[in-house]
Amino acid sequence: MSIKASFKTFYKELRISLSANENPIFMAYYRYFYKPKQGSLGEFLSIYSLRKGNKFKVIQIGANDGITNDPIHKFIKRDRWKGVLLEPQPTVYTDYLKPIYAKNEGLEPVCAAIGVEDGKEKLYKIAFSDMRWATGLASLSKSKVEELFENGVVEKNCKKFGIEIPKNPEDQITYELVDVISPQTLMNRYGIDEIDLLLVDAEGFDLEVIDMFEVQKTQPKAIIFENVNLDPEKMASSYAMLRKEGYALKEFGRDTLAVLNPDQELARLLA
Repeated sequence: MSIKASFKTFYKELRISLSANENPIFMAYYRYFYKPKQGSLGEFLSIYSLRKGNKFKVIQIGANDGITNDPIHKFIKRDRWKGVLLEPQPTVYTDYLKPIYAKNEGLEPVCAAIGVEDGKEKLYKIAFSDMRWATGLASLSKSKVEELFENGVVEKNCKKFGIEIPKNPEDQITYELVDVISPQTLMNRYGIDEIDLLLVDAEGFDLEVIDMFEVQKTQPKAIIFENVNLDPEKMASSYAMLRKEGYALKEFGRDTLAVLNPDQELARLLA
């Protein structure tokens, strides 16, 4: 492992330890000193979160380690959100996600992927690295992972951290059987009758996940999903559906925010 990769691993472990133990200095930063950049997704989340505080209900699909590049970690800790965080990779879930939120009452990390029906499916992932960039590329679709090799995403990260890609394709991608839970089972099992935020990071399946949640019925008050590596026609159709249902949309780089019938203050943040 390169020096850069080693430092990244050390820094990640340190942050997770501080957060999991709710270190007073770490928590004080979030509560009293953190100020999101004006006009950012963080500004919206901060203002939106403070409205409901510890009554805020979230469902996160693809939580990974719960902190690295995670847009909601600081608000979960600061405002004591409730809800469910899904991460299908057992090692990531056990080593990081579960312990980091062990002290957050009413917030349930769950080791499962979201799907149309309850059961088990193959989760495909990078076979030769368990760094955050690699675990973040796991997908229920093998072709999606293969595309990441073809379009240079994997190569770029490997060069960044001094990792050699195995020449044998069979050594590049592996899979494991993971639990799958449907949105209806998820909401029933954990007593979620109202969703303040549906956050989706499903590696190219974000729009399918939104369809699974049947927003016409469940009506999440806000939805955040990635808008990259998606079929343009499908994305246009999803945008049109959301607007028809009363959602106002704004893109923040790779992320799209949809807010249901925003009031004047929230509409200002979406302008």
